[in-house]
Amino acid sequence: MNRPPSTADQPGILLETASLPRRRLVRRGLLLCVVSVVWNILEGIIAISAGIAAGSIALFGFGVDSFVETASAVVVGWRFTCEARERPDEETEKAEKRAARAAGSLLLLLAIYISIDSSALLLGYGSKPESSFVGMVLTSVSLVLMPFLGWAKLRTARELGSRALRADGYESISCAWLSLAVLAGLVLNAAMGWWWADPVAALALVPLIVREGLEGLRAKVCECGHETQPG
Repeated sequence: MNRPPSTADQPGILLETASLPRRRLVRRGLLLCVVSVVWNILEGIIAISAGIAAGSIALFGFGVDSFVETASAVVVGWRFTCEARERPDEETEKAEKRAARAAGSLLLLLAIYISIDSSALLLGYGSKPESSFVGMVLTSVSLVLMPFLGWAKLRTARELGSRALRADGYESISCAWLSLAVLAGLVLNAAMGWWWADPVAALALVPLIVREGLEGLRAKVCECGHETQPG
């Protein structure tokens, strides 16, 4: 008696089924990038406006950082779009390398910006920040949201083997720490006049940001399309 063909007799079905988990991960990675772009654009506009109104360099810098993160998320999202549209493996590999290096470069630019901006403020250049209620609310929301977004990116990056998304995830986490620094600075400045608190905290983040930026720049991609550790 003829039996219906099983999935073991149909390699194509097995291949299709095996690829489903990765497709879901790619869609998740793309969704995380979209959320990052939308939030960071909104955050950047509010932070820069509030920073100018309060004369706060730290808050203004926080807004600039939001647009750096927006650019990073756009680049990494472009990489996942290539794979989601089932572009040739070679094209996806190139997109992965370019995305990893672009995200790494943006991290290094962020580290340079933080170093210059914080050092200048500590040396007495620029106006000392005033209290900003809008800034405190914004950074409080960011402090809650960005760690979850960053951890979700890191988990997805680990499952996909994507160093580009990993670098972007660390950018989100660094944004949370910057939120804490700016929030602390605004609160301490308003309550005790300690204007120097947020640039000191921001400078402490530079080593982590530089390390992750360099790892992104050194990323290599093997022939299968998965990233390898830098050699």
